[in-house]
Amino acid sequence: MQGTIAVAQRILCELCRRRRSLILWAVFPVFILLLNVAILEERTQLSLAEAYKLATPLTIVGAALFFSCLGGTVSTVVAEREQQTIKRLFLSPLSGVAYFLGIFLAHSLIGIGQTLIVFTIALWGGAEFGGSLGLTVLVIALSILAYVGCGFILGTQIAKRTEDVNALIATFGVPLLLLGGSFIPAEFFPASLQEIALWNPVYHINELLAGVLNDRAWSEIRHHFTFLLSFAGVMVVGAWLSYNQMRERERNL
Repeated sequence: MQGTIAVAQRILCELCRRRRSLILWAVFPVFILLLNVAILEERTQLSLAEAYKLATPLTIVGAALFFSCLGGTVSTVVAEREQQTIKRLFLSPLSGVAYFLGIFLAHSLIGIGQTLIVFTIALWGGAEFGGSLGLTVLVIALSILAYVGCGFILGTQIAKRTEDVNALIATFGVPLLLLGGSFIPAEFFPASLQEIALWNPVYHINELLAGVLNDRAWSEIRHHFTFLLSFAGVMVVGAWLSYNQMRERERNL
C-alpha cells in the first residue's frame, strides 16, 4: 500500500508542477461536453437539459476517461522507460504490483476529477440523472480499469518513444471514439457502422453508462455490462503480462 501511494503521489506531483497540463486536463472534457451539447441541441431539437443529459456519458467515456486513463498511462510508461526510471525502480524494494497499482491509482484520480467536473457542469445545465449511484460508480471504475490496462499494453508493447504516443492515440484512439459514439451518438450511424460498433469496447461503455444514468431496464444493458466486465478483466491480465515482459527486457539491457 505504501509503495502504491508513493508511485501515485509522484505522478500527481509531477502533473501539479506542470500547471499548464493540469489546466488542460480540466478544460478538455468541458470543451468536448459543450461542443456535444451544442451539436445535439441544434441537430436533434432537444432542450438544453436533455442535450446535457445525452452528452454527459459520451463525454465522460470518450473525453475524460479515455485520454486521461488510456492516453495518460501510455505517456507515463513510455516516459519512465525513456528516463530510465524503470531501471531505478528495479533497484528499490518496490514491487511490481505496487508500481502497477500506483499508476492505476494516479490516473484513476485524474479521471475521477474530470468526471466530477463534467457531472457538475451537466447538473448546472439542468440535466437530471436517474439510475443507481452504486452501479454508476461501478461502471466508471471498470472503465478506468479497462483503459489503464489497455494503456499499459500499448505503452509496453508498441510505443517505444515519447513521439510514438501521439501517433498511437491518433491511430487507435480516434477511430475507436468515432465508432464508439463518443462524438456522434451511435443511434445516428448507418446500419453498416452500427454492426461494426458492436465490436468496439468504447461503444459498449458508452451505451452502458448512458443506460445506467437514464435508469434503463437491466435487461437492456446487461450485455453491455458483461462485455465491459470481460474486457476489463482481459485488459488487466494483458497489462500484467506486458509489464512483466517489459521488466525482463529492461533488466537485460
